[in-house]
Amino acid sequence: MYEDSWYNFVPDHTHKRNPSVQQPSGHRRRESLLQQPNGSKQPDVVEPLEELFEESETSLDPPEPTLSRRAKSYSDFYHVVRAQLFKDGASKKKRRKVKERNLDALMVEKLEKHTLRQELPQLESLDTQLIEASQQEYLLYRDQLEMTERHLDTLIRDANGALDLLTSLADSFRAVESQTSSFQAQCDDLLSEERRLQKLADDVGTDLHYYAYLDGVTRRLNAPGASRLVNHENFGEILTNLDACIDFMVKHPEYRDAESYLARYQSLLTKALHLLEVGFTGHLDRISSEMSKQIAATQSESARHALAYGRFEEMVLEIDGLVANAQRVIRSCYDQLGNPIAGQSFDYYSNTAVNIFSYYSDVRDRDLRPLTQHDLEVFRKDAKEINAETACRNFIKQCYERSYDEASLFAKIFSIEPQYNADPQSAYAALKGRQKALVNAANVTPIATTLQSILHTSELQTICNLLGWVTNEYLILEYDEEETRYSVHCHDLTARLLIEHLWPFTDTAFDAEITKSLSKAPISPDSLKITPVVNGVASSNAHPITKRALELLAMYDQAMPKERSSSPVVFRIINETILAMQRAESRLKSNKAANPEPDPDLFMIKNLLILKNGLVSLEMGDVRSHPAAMQHFGQIWDALSPQNWLGLFRGILGGSLSLGLWSSTASASPAANGKTMPVRGQVQPEQDANEKLDELLRQSIYAFTQRWGTLINAARGGKRGAKSLVNTEKELDEKLLTAFGGQPEVVAKLKEAIQINAQAQKELKAEKVVR
Repeated sequence: MYEDSWYNFVPDHTHKRNPSVQQPSGHRRRESLLQQPNGSKQPDVVEPLEELFEESETSLDPPEPTLSRRAKSYSDFYHVVRAQLFKDGASKKKRRKVKERNLDALMVEKLEKHTLRQELPQLESLDTQLIEASQQEYLLYRDQLEMTERHLDTLIRDANGALDLLTSLADSFRAVESQTSSFQAQCDDLLSEERRLQKLADDVGTDLHYYAYLDGVTRRLNAPGASRLVNHENFGEILTNLDACIDFMVKHPEYRDAESYLARYQSLLTKALHLLEVGFTGHLDRISSEMSKQIAATQSESARHALAYGRFEEMVLEIDGLVANAQRVIRSCYDQLGNPIAGQSFDYYSNTAVNIFSYYSDVRDRDLRPLTQHDLEVFRKDAKEINAETACRNFIKQCYERSYDEASLFAKIFSIEPQYNADPQSAYAALKGRQKALVNAANVTPIATTLQSILHTSELQTICNLLGWVTNEYLILEYDEEETRYSVHCHDLTARLLIEHLWPFTDTAFDAEITKSLSKAPISPDSLKITPVVNGVASSNAHPITKRALELLAMYDQAMPKERSSSPVVFRIINETILAMQRAESRLKSNKAANPEPDPDLFMIKNLLILKNGLVSLEMGDVRSHPAAMQHFGQIWDALSPQNWLGLFRGILGGSLSLGLWSSTASASPAANGKTMPVRGQVQPEQDANEKLDELLRQSIYAFTQRWGTLINAARGGKRGAKSLVNTEKELDEKLLTAFGGQPEVVAKLKEAIQINAQAQKELKAEKVVR
C-alpha cells in the first residue's frame, strides 16, 4: 500500500558485531532482538548508535544516499521488547533473592535502612548514573519505538482517511447507480424498440422487394434487345428472382394483389424461358448449317467423327453464357440422373427443357444422317456377303459406340445423364418420346428395327446365337472384368434392347417354330417304331418331335438368361410335346394285339423320360443338344417312386387306392376307397407343365409294369397259352435294351418295378383265395 521509505523513517543504528573479533570475557552488551536477519551471511554495514547524539558536520555536499532497512511491523516490536523486559526483570529478582539468602546464612544484620539514610544522596546519583548506563540501549529502543508508534499512528490516520474517502466514493457511486438505473431501463427499452422497428422495416422492405421487382424485370424482358440477355450470366439471376417472387406470392396469397402479381410473374417467366429457347435453338441452327456441309463434303470416317463430336462440342460451348443458362433451366426441373424435381415452376421449366431436347435431337439426327446411312449400308452388305449373325454383331458394336459418344456429348452440353426411368415426367421419357434414326442413350429402337429386318428371315438358331452373344458380351460381366463407364452404358442399352425388343421378338419366333415343329408336325408310322440306341445317345431313338423339343429347349436356354427359364415358351414346348406324344400313343393303342409292337406304354416312358431329363437339365443350367446319357434319371426316379412300391401296387390293385395318388396334386389328400382310376392324360387345370409331365410318367410306368407283371405271373404259373418264363423275360429284356440301350440303370429300375408289381398281384390273389 505504501512505499518502503515510509517504514524506513528511523534509521537503523544497531550494529551486529563480527563474530570473528574476540570480545573480553567481562560484561558485554547483548545484541538487539529487534534487528531483523538480512538473509545473507555478510553483516550489514551501518553506523554506530552513538552517531545519533553527535552533531553532523557542516558540509555543502549533498548527503550520501543510503539504503535504509525496513523495520518490522509494530506488533513485532511489541512482542520482542516485552519478552526482553520480562527476561531482564526475572534475572534481577533472582540475584536479589540469592544475596538475601547469603546474608541470612551469615547472620549478618541488615543495615539497609541505616545505609540508605547515610548514603541516600550519593546512592541516588549513582543509581541515576547506573540506570542511565544500563538503560542506555533500552532508551534508544524506546525512542525508536516512540518514533515508530508515531509513524504507525500517521499511517493509521492516513488509512482511515483513505477508507473514509473510499466509503464516500462508494456512497456516491451507489447514489449515481440508483439515479441511472431508471435511465438504463429506459435505454434498454429504446434499444429493444429500435431492434423491433429495424426488423419490421427489414421485413417490410423484403416483402416490398417482391412487389417492386416487377416493373424493372418487365422493362428488361420487353426491351428491344432482350434476346441478347440469354447470352449473359445475369440472365440466370433474372430466373432466380422470378422463381423467388413466384414462391413468395404462392406462400402469401392473403397479401394485397398477390394473385395478380403471381400471374404477371408467371407470364414473365414464360417470356424469359421463351427467349432462352429461341436463343439456344438459333445457336444450334447456326452450328448445324455449317456442320452439315462439312460432314457431307468429307468422306473419311475419322474426319466425320471429329466434326460430328469434337468440333460440334467446341462450337456449342463457345457461347458459355447461353449454355450455362440452358443448363440452369434443365437442372431446375431435373437432377443429375434426369429424375424430375418437384417445384412451383416445374411445368414451365420442363416444357422448355423438353423443347430444347427435341430440337437438339432433330439437329443431331439431321447432321449425322450421312453417318447413319453409311452404317446401314455396311450392315446390309455384310449380311449378304458374310452372314446375318456377323453383320448383326458388327452393327450392334457400331451403334453402341455411337450411342456412348452421343451420351457423352449430351452430358457435356446439358449437364445431366438421363438414366432409365418409368416416370413419364423424367428426362429419359422426354428423350425416348422423340424417336429418331440416330441412336442415343434413350433411343434403341433403330437398333432393334434394323436387326429384326434381317433376323425375320433368318433361322431360329441364328437368332438364339445372336441373343446369347449379346447377353454374355454386354449384360453379364465377368468376375475379373473392370467396370467402366462404357461397359455400364452398354449394359443399360443391352437390357433395354433385350427386354423391349429382342426378347419379345424371339418369343414370337419360338411360338411360330413350336406351332410348326410340334403342334402341327405330322406323325408318320415309321416314327412310331423304337429303334436301337445309336452310339449310346439316349435321345437317338426318341421320336422326332421329342428330339425337336429338346433342340428348342437347348436353343432357348442358349438365348435367354436363367431368370427366364420359367418363361411360357418353355412350358409351351413341353405341353405341345406331351400332346404330340399322346396322339402317337393313341395311334399305337389302336393296334388290338396282345403284345403290340412297339409297346405304347414303353413308347411313352421312353419319350417322356427323355423330355423330363432335358427339362431338368434346363433348370440346372446344363443343356446339351445331344446328351450322352440320361444323366438325371436317378433324380427323376426318386421324385416319381413312392417309399413303398409293394404296398402301393397292392393298394391300387385291390381298389383301396387310386392312381391319382401318384400325382403331386392328389397326394395332398387321401383317396376314397373304391375310387375309379382317372382317365390317362386328364390333368387338372391348375397343373403346370412339370406336374403334368410327372403325372403322365407315373401313369405310363404303372401301366407298363402292371401288364408285364401279369405276364410274368402267368408264365410262372404255367397258364395255358402263356409263354414260358424264359421267353417272357427274354422278350422283356429285348424291349428294354432296345429302348434304353446303354442305360442299365433305367432297365434295372423298370425290371424291379415289374417284379414288385407281379408280387403285389400274387399276394392279392392269395388273399382273395383265403377269403
